[in-house]
Amino acid sequence: MDAPVKKAEPDEATSAPATVRAGGDTERVTPMMAQFIEIKTANPGSLLFYRMGDFYELFFEDAELASRTLGIVLTKRGKHQGEDIPMCGVPVERAEEYLHKLIAAGHRVSVCEQTEDPSEAKKRGPKSVVKRDVVRLVTPGTLTEDALLDARRENVLAAVARVRSGEGEDGYVYALAFADISTGSFRVAETDALRLPADLARIEPAELLVADAVYDEPAFKALWRALPAVTPLPKESFDGAGAERRIAGFFQVATLDSFGSFSRAELTAAAAIVAYVERTQLGARPPLSRPQREASTEAMVIDPATRANLEILRTTTGDRAGSLCASVDRTVTSAGARLLSRRLAEPLTDPSRIAARLDAVEHLVDETGLRAALRERLAGAPDLARALSRVALGRSGPRDLAAIGRGLGEGLEIARLIAASPAPAELTQAARVLGSVDPALAATLQAALGDELPLNRRDGGFVRAGYADELDATRAMRDESRRVVAALERRYVEETGVRALKIRHNAVLGYFVEVSQQNADKLREPPFDVIFVHRQTMAGAMRFTSTELAELEAKIASAGERALALEQRIFDELVVAVLAQAEAIRACAEALAVIDVTAGLARLAVDEGHVRPEVDGGLDFRIEGGRHPVVEQALRRDGGPFVANDCELSPPEGAHSGRIWLVTGPNMAGKSTFLRQNALIAILAQAGAFVPAKLAHIGVVDRLFSRVGAADDLARGRSTFMVEMVETAAILNQATERSLVILDEIGRGTATFDGLSIAWASLENLHEVNRCRGLFATHFHELTALSQRLPRLVNATVKVKEWEGEVIFLHEVVPGAADRSYGIQVAKLAGLPPAVVARARAVLTELENADRAAPAQRILDDLPLFAAINRAPAAVPAGHAAKADPVAEAVKTALAGIDPDEMTPREALEALYRLKAAAKGG
Repeated sequence: MDAPVKKAEPDEATSAPATVRAGGDTERVTPMMAQFIEIKTANPGSLLFYRMGDFYELFFEDAELASRTLGIVLTKRGKHQGEDIPMCGVPVERAEEYLHKLIAAGHRVSVCEQTEDPSEAKKRGPKSVVKRDVVRLVTPGTLTEDALLDARRENVLAAVARVRSGEGEDGYVYALAFADISTGSFRVAETDALRLPADLARIEPAELLVADAVYDEPAFKALWRALPAVTPLPKESFDGAGAERRIAGFFQVATLDSFGSFSRAELTAAAAIVAYVERTQLGARPPLSRPQREASTEAMVIDPATRANLEILRTTTGDRAGSLCASVDRTVTSAGARLLSRRLAEPLTDPSRIAARLDAVEHLVDETGLRAALRERLAGAPDLARALSRVALGRSGPRDLAAIGRGLGEGLEIARLIAASPAPAELTQAARVLGSVDPALAATLQAALGDELPLNRRDGGFVRAGYADELDATRAMRDESRRVVAALERRYVEETGVRALKIRHNAVLGYFVEVSQQNADKLREPPFDVIFVHRQTMAGAMRFTSTELAELEAKIASAGERALALEQRIFDELVVAVLAQAEAIRACAEALAVIDVTAGLARLAVDEGHVRPEVDGGLDFRIEGGRHPVVEQALRRDGGPFVANDCELSPPEGAHSGRIWLVTGPNMAGKSTFLRQNALIAILAQAGAFVPAKLAHIGVVDRLFSRVGAADDLARGRSTFMVEMVETAAILNQATERSLVILDEIGRGTATFDGLSIAWASLENLHEVNRCRGLFATHFHELTALSQRLPRLVNATVKVKEWEGEVIFLHEVVPGAADRSYGIQVAKLAGLPPAVVARARAVLTELENADRAAPAQRILDDLPLFAAINRAPAAVPAGHAAKADPVAEAVKTALAGIDPDEMTPREALEALYRLKAAAKGG
């Protein structure tokens, strides 16, 4: 029912009527269970959190599923249709913790709250049930609570719309809409069936909405399985005819003319997002920005396989640590970290926009004092966007309002810092936005809210003393009742002259005046008989009350309730004030994130020795002293140096397309690191960051492809080699002249000559058809001969040094070609048994000496191990003895006298000459 990519079916347990038949007799359910069944039936496909006092209870199949997922006890409550009703529950105060586990497991949860006070239900009769209703549908893409979210990662709800048209390759036009209701961002973009996987990989939606027909299409099944949560919706949710009207209604405008120009497919996708948000938030309206349209050519296209290979945002194990993002992240705010991830996920392709970002980073690299001051201020700035979203949705607490006030205050100070000196456009624009917020709002929030704030508004105690006189007086009545009563007691003593008069309190009488019996008559005589009213006579005392004391008691009793009510009113007033400036606050949040990313990248450049890249519209790709940002930092932690390398893929003189480097060399020498580092440098440069190199000149890369490493895809019935070929096919079919292609070990997953042939043909295609810039690493040394007839193909190799039978990796990439891969030396380093290593050396020697065109059986026959098995001894004619070969005998004799382990290199060389002479019969 709740699997991430399964269509949600109604829960069978919810279809039961309020009155059922069991054993031929009518069995009526309890009013509470009838209410549960009614609400559950109205909300199929989700677990129902049914509020009962201080717990959310789950029943029937919901309880069984939740108990397994959460690891909580499954119990029972009453019977239904003659069977026990399964039940489990979670405390309201820990509900977010359990919601997080359920959402992470791919479930959806309907939260059902009590919508009236229990005292109101009692007025309708002793058996009346408190009114309840679902107030929110919690799904992976609609989370807003900090406890349910990763602070440094966007939580995107996306929708794919498909509109029939004659333009697309399959007769359809596709569009994506994607929003983060926890921050308010809302964007749309056109795509196509071929590019859709790359766009979804860029967006990383927590939940994807698709129409039933698209969900069921076989061509997309594998794509949906790769996503964390896919929600199929009826076609009415993707109604293009009413899309514009639905969006206009959500944003409370008469027309979308001022929003910009959108295609029908984009409007359909955006309307699906809006409809789903309205459905799940049940009337609450998150502060979504107006949808921003993205051009299809605005960002570098990076397909899912390349993102995984390059570990841009996460490693192949799913961890952030060890990724490119983690290695370059120097942000100090959550919003800044999210923006940095977005920039790395979608590098720009417009040189002017890239230059604007680089100008801002360079300014803060040079302005050390300003950079430090900005980062110090930013460190105190809270997550404005997510706090604003919770305020708009009615899920906020005093801390959210205080965060907004503090964030706006820090923003004003940051704006002043930037305005104090000339700055590039990106920084001055951000400062202008920060300075445009009404300072009175920040001042009001800071004046109204105390220093120590509760999490929930219902707890009270969050309004600062001195902010509201009426509240201060009410609190004084509540908190200082003993002092107020003591003051009244002193006044009564003075007025009556009865020194022993006391005001006391008990649970039965409440507050009362108590005097001794001998003084009681005085209070019953004029003028005090009109003030004091007799309540109770005791053995040695008499108790009275007074109108003033009764009123005081009522005030004290209700002071706590009145103080809380006053605080709730003040809270609501502050919420209204905040929402009145929601647009400005959201813009302020975005500006703070831009400044944080810029300052963080500047700090990174200074700390790591990065340089400003030159990015233009040409086809150059020249890197001098390039370094891998992740590996370099890892080696530094271990105390080792990183060897920098150059890379020149720019078009040769007179050519109009970039070079392809064919990189050969041994395993473990650093070929894959070299390939990846150049791809990562391109991403960083076009994201607007300085890069780990001495010099970098990059012509804009429109598409980045990387086929590095090997993995199977058993769920889709694909072997390791099949996955390799699918990814290679995508590259050969999509790469353009502006693309950067990184290929490693193409063809190694099949037979040697099959693999060599595939690698050969692929390399020729990249050079002649795709004409892209590329790095092609291989162990097929035969490919190096192609450089003689492919003018833009350049041979490069990774240097190694052999010493006393061992291989030393120098990690330097130099012109030339390798003739060996040193695989056996690497196998020895990996710990293969010595006997296996020795045997491998012997086999390698035979293979290298054999004629590669000879039949395989001849090669095997020449190997001693297989010769004994496969070759029968030749018959010897009777009377003839076999004659020994004198040359062979001489060689054997010479070999018997050699001990390789005791020889110096010079002695070994001399022995080799002697053997060669013996073989010639000399």
